[in-house]
Amino acid sequence: MNKVVQKALHTRLHAGSEEAYDRLHAEVPADLAAALVEAGVRDWRIWRNGRDVFHVVDVDDYNRMRDVLRDHPANIAWQAAVTPLQSTPDDYSGDDDGLPFVWSLSSQLKGPE
Repeated sequence: MNKVVQKALHTRLHAGSEEAYDRLHAEVPADLAAALVEAGVRDWRIWRNGRDVFHVVDVDDYNRMRDVLRDHPANIAWQAAVTPLQSTPDDYSGDDDGLPFVWSLSSQLKGPE
């Protein structure tokens, strides 16, 4: 079994698109959910504070996930719906690696390995 990694992401919405973003994410399309699982995503959680959106993704391999989703028809359709709401869209073409990790309570308590 692969070790699951967590990636934290940040996106920002255009002013006034917060409610539309929440409605869009009330339940993502089944084909997108299946594509995420196919790409190795174990879980994807989203929090929003005003226009700032924070994501935590549990995934087998983040870079592979992005490669799989880049041209996946379900993700292309999803990006067409969500991108107009974002002021920081992602076209999956770059080498994004999420937000830099800073600190973990459990890691500190566990001590050096």
